[in-house]
Amino acid sequence: MRFNTSAIKTTSDGAWQGDNPLNHALPLLIIQTVLVVFVSRTLAFLFKPLRQPKVVAEIIGGILLGPSAIGRNKKFMQIVFPSWSTTMLESVASLGLLFYLFLVGLELDLGTISRSGKRAFNIAVAGIILPFLFAVGVTFLLQRTIRFENHNIGYVQHFVFLGVSLSITAFPVLARILAELKLLTTSVGETAMAAAAFNDVTAWVLLALAVALADQRHKSSIFTSIWVLLSGVAFVAVMMILVRPVMNRVARKCCHEHDVFHETFVCLILAGVMLSGFVTDMIGIHSIFGGFIFGLTIPKGSEFASRLTKRIEDFVSTLLLPLYFASSGLKTNVTKLQSLVDWGLLLLVTSTACVGKILGTFAVAVMCMVPVRESLALGVLMNTKGLVELIVLNIGREKKVLNDEMFTILVLMAIFTTFVTTPVVLAIYKPSRIVNSGSQKPSRLTDLQEKLRILACVHGPGNIPSLINFIESIRATNKSRLKLYVMQLTELTDSSSSIVMVQRSRKNGFPFIDRIRRCEMQEQIATALQAYGGVGQVTVHYLTSISLLPTMHEDICHVAEKKGVAMIILPFHKRWGGEDEQGTEDLGQSWREVNQRVLQNAPCSVAVLVSRGGGRRNEQGPETNVASTARKRVCIIFIGGPHDRKVLELGGRMAEHPATKLLFVRFTSYEEAEDDGHNHNSSTSTNNWEKEKELDEEAVNEFRLNGRNQWSTLKKTQPT
Repeated sequence: MRFNTSAIKTTSDGAWQGDNPLNHALPLLIIQTVLVVFVSRTLAFLFKPLRQPKVVAEIIGGILLGPSAIGRNKKFMQIVFPSWSTTMLESVASLGLLFYLFLVGLELDLGTISRSGKRAFNIAVAGIILPFLFAVGVTFLLQRTIRFENHNIGYVQHFVFLGVSLSITAFPVLARILAELKLLTTSVGETAMAAAAFNDVTAWVLLALAVALADQRHKSSIFTSIWVLLSGVAFVAVMMILVRPVMNRVARKCCHEHDVFHETFVCLILAGVMLSGFVTDMIGIHSIFGGFIFGLTIPKGSEFASRLTKRIEDFVSTLLLPLYFASSGLKTNVTKLQSLVDWGLLLLVTSTACVGKILGTFAVAVMCMVPVRESLALGVLMNTKGLVELIVLNIGREKKVLNDEMFTILVLMAIFTTFVTTPVVLAIYKPSRIVNSGSQKPSRLTDLQEKLRILACVHGPGNIPSLINFIESIRATNKSRLKLYVMQLTELTDSSSSIVMVQRSRKNGFPFIDRIRRCEMQEQIATALQAYGGVGQVTVHYLTSISLLPTMHEDICHVAEKKGVAMIILPFHKRWGGEDEQGTEDLGQSWREVNQRVLQNAPCSVAVLVSRGGGRRNEQGPETNVASTARKRVCIIFIGGPHDRKVLELGGRMAEHPATKLLFVRFTSYEEAEDDGHNHNSSTSTNNWEKEKELDEEAVNEFRLNGRNQWSTLKKTQPT
């Protein structure tokens, strides 16, 4: 059934009026969007055990809906994806892509590239040059083998598009894979991210060149390409020289207004993104360049940027961006590869992409004195493809540089190289080791002669006051110095904001401030914690854990073992409001399970810090908190075992504060413990309870002698 596209209405009159909603634009777009999101999410769930990035599921989902699989049913295509809806679907998808590229530019810090160092720069350059050199011969072979309909496209255009597609490293996808593999904070992860950032910027420059060279409709095409490039350079200069200072002023004004984020700012940014896209499209470059460049003008690490990301990214990434992958999948027809020659070309292109990228990166990394395994892992990681690859291929197809067969070959190459990245890296490089479940005997706090080391985990600023109060209470002057590792726990989600926080943590060393909170609150908390460096007895270090909640305990236990800490402090999954707050803040069952897994697998003792809001008034700094420790009553319940003895040692440190009053309560029943050793409160899993009893008595006597009567009573109780 044929339709006159000019007569198609936006909405239908309704099924009760005998009107088919699928013959109208908006109802059909809704069905297409729901179907695309459902398929991509289902595949993402199925690929989750394989630790594949979401982009793989979205690309494959688009291919399945296209003529390669489900789309082979002509009736299905005529009903759900009719030809007249292609322009509508691609327009909405391109709009989502425009705003997604704005988010990419918003999150890409050019300063990171300048600070990446010579090693990362050399690795990135090698990963670009060698694939381009390989593309010289592959392009010649493809031109001789594949029949191209557009004879106006020459060797140079094919070479540039193929070279860009072979040399690209997908920065967002690489960041997601590194986070999944817990490699973000390793030397491999840092080098790969720095090199990928440079590669990403270079890819956009090369893509702009490819787009400028692709237009061969006029005889003066060379001069037209030069004008396009010069206009593009002028646009970038105007954005960086004139627009960027304006955005800096807007960001400062937004920060000064605290919680108020006026809708005027949102309208200004959204209009700026679309206007920038219009200008670059008018120049002759793709509209996505405008959104990307406009994102670069927003100050990085600012509260303004964080609020914009929170407002835009969920809608764009979850709903609109999958439409772009679906539109790409609808253009991918695997059935076009019918002969052995076609499949041989697919094998050739894929192997060329892998060898060129991996070999170039590996060789330079080894010359930079990187170990062989790490160099090989870097090569595999830098071979990751993703959204930018699809953008290049779609633009090449629009410009008639790539035909359907070549487009399909390059899309399948991108899927394969990204899909194999995770399993190959896991096979050749495993830096983190999971700590065995709680079988290690915790060391005495006094065994660490230099400093008492504590790993304190926080969810956000709300955990800081109670943590400061606790550290102040054990910051004894006559005991060993205290080294505090503060680890910000951040859940890894489909949002890219977590990756940005990792970049910030490397940039300023203070990653755990919630950028959505007030600027004054951020400064108060930062001052309170950083002031510990000048107290004399406390040294503070900052760490970041960005991970899926089911595996976050591995990061915590790994850091605890690596740093040799004597105790892990976990925040309780609930926080009670203070004097100016009502109710409780519950982070949910997932965070409670994180604490439970740490308790089961930790290599040392674990304390759960429960904040009941009493420390909210003490956020001005350590001096205030010292006073707040006065006239405090502390109760220590002692049953026995190495963990309880460690509590006694902490109590000994608390006892040095003159106004701290300790109440020591001891429960003893060693006869019952001998009969049922498995119920004894000890993680050593030993049957030598007599030795445990001697150690307990020694610890209690030492506590009594060193306590200087700062504890109130000693109660020995036989439990019933």
